[in-house]
Amino acid sequence: MTTRPVRIGLQLQPQHADYPTIRRTAAEAEELGVDVLFNWDHFYPLYGAPDGLHFECWTMLGAWAEATSRVEIGALVTCNSYRNPDLLADMARTVDHISDGRLILGIGSGWFEKDYQEYGYEFGTAGGRLNDLADALPRIEARLGTLNPPPTRKIPVLIGGGGEKKTLRLVAKHADIWHSFGDAATVAHKLGVLRQHCADVGRDFSEIEVSGGLSAEGGVEAATALREQGVSLFTVGVGGPKPDLGPLRDWLAWRDEQNA
Repeated sequence: MTTRPVRIGLQLQPQHADYPTIRRTAAEAEELGVDVLFNWDHFYPLYGAPDGLHFECWTMLGAWAEATSRVEIGALVTCNSYRNPDLLADMARTVDHISDGRLILGIGSGWFEKDYQEYGYEFGTAGGRLNDLADALPRIEARLGTLNPPPTRKIPVLIGGGGEKKTLRLVAKHADIWHSFGDAATVAHKLGVLRQHCADVGRDFSEIEVSGGLSAEGGVEAATALREQGVSLFTVGVGGPKPDLGPLRDWLAWRDEQNA
């Protein structure tokens, strides 16, 4: 059980909706009191019409930085393959300044093959993409340390994924937030692996915030079980054409009960 307060994130999926709708939804979510506003880093919808409406991740984050004033913002998650690591660091630093220090740098190794094929990136193998991520993270950190002006704060790094040999070791070495997948039993097992990686690299495990997803199917019982394992950042997803924030309202009420 973590002593961190519960936080609620909204992944506002940039698919099947026009931008004015997405912008209004982001503003409404902030007004309702959401803690973090995420999008995702893809070029095509992940479900629904495969060639439906869709927008790019980081230009949208720049717009959200201006359109919001309180919530943290970020990608859940950036695909490491799509941008030079030094460029990504500069983009993150810039959005950090535009947002007055509200950016979370979410990143992962990538998996959606259609993005790679359509945009001309080499898909390779899962292991190769993870190796690329391992090479990129120190470059991002180094570039953030040389930019002028520097970031407004130590930009939190969120790494998504559950691979026990490579991904969780990268979390131990580089992440401030780990985004997990699976039920409470799965997360408990992965946290045991992460603890060992932290011990191996000399990292204080308690420094890492644990993040997880919310679903209507699991409900409060599943969320409570994840909370008991140490998850404190919970994210619910919503997409177009008409995003429904009803579930978000319910989860915000649950957050307030947990934090009372």
